[in-house]
Amino acid sequence: MSEKTGAVAVNEAMAEAMRRDKDVFLMGEDVRNGGAFTVSKGLAKEFGDRIMNTPLAEAVITGAATGAAVAGLRPILEIMFADCMGIAADHIINSAAKMNYLCDGKTPCPLTIRAAEGYGLNLGCHHSQIAESWFLNTPGLKMVVPSNPNDAKGLLISSVEDNNPVIFLEHKKLYFMKGEAPDGYYKIPIGKADVKREGKDLTIVSWGYEVNDVLTAAAEMEKEGISAEVVDLRTLRPLDTEAICASVKKTGRLMIVHEAPKFGGFGGEVAATAAECAFEHLKAPVVRLGGKECPVPFGVETAIIPKIGEIVEAAKKLKKA
Repeated sequence: MSEKTGAVAVNEAMAEAMRRDKDVFLMGEDVRNGGAFTVSKGLAKEFGDRIMNTPLAEAVITGAATGAAVAGLRPILEIMFADCMGIAADHIINSAAKMNYLCDGKTPCPLTIRAAEGYGLNLGCHHSQIAESWFLNTPGLKMVVPSNPNDAKGLLISSVEDNNPVIFLEHKKLYFMKGEAPDGYYKIPIGKADVKREGKDLTIVSWGYEVNDVLTAAAEMEKEGISAEVVDLRTLRPLDTEAICASVKKTGRLMIVHEAPKFGGFGGEVAATAAECAFEHLKAPVVRLGGKECPVPFGVETAIIPKIGEIVEAAKKLKKA
């Protein structure tokens, strides 16, 4: 174990995957020079032409990566900003996600699409969005959203080795976050949530970098006598419904916290899951906290996402309900 940033953890994961399998390669905009966030720094020196610079043309490079995956390779495609996946949506939704289904299960598409998302670095409304809900209604895709360096590394290795297309969303603030993570090769299974904090009064479900704010809020709640269990989904598709249901049955109360706008956000799916499997255990209505209904405002990006204080206050009300 050693302390490393999220950027280093992702870098190490790609290196480990490429050392173990010659068919793994990285392609993306300026990745030979490290990319926009230095995540691929130094990889070109070790892996040579397996680190490929591409044009600034997301639709083109996603189509090329999908073709490479269908041909038997294992491409890691870096889309510099998750916002730009909208440009590549046709290939993601109608090609990569459906290829194996249309070929009677005989043509896997082991494509990993990495993209930076999230608020906090003041990059404006076209480079700071949470893109997860855009693609979650597409069968055939998997989606991974890590909250810390340890999970980022282990989940990325699992994503690259998976035979299905995986969207791997990396919060920009994760790149600078430090945390303990093993050196060398290890995997964390896709589709398994993690209880980051045990509790008995209420369950808070979150994912991505927002989990860290939720954990801070949970520590504040503890000082006021509220015991919150924090469930980090880690994977949105496939969703670990068993972990959600087990926690809700244990605590009887559920809060969902995410950065994306509340309306149409994945929190609605989590709430519906709890209603289907644990309705009779709920002692109060489900509470959802999400981003405000506003394009990401430059200079004050964090103003529209749930604050630690807001999470604490919402938890107090839920505990009394």
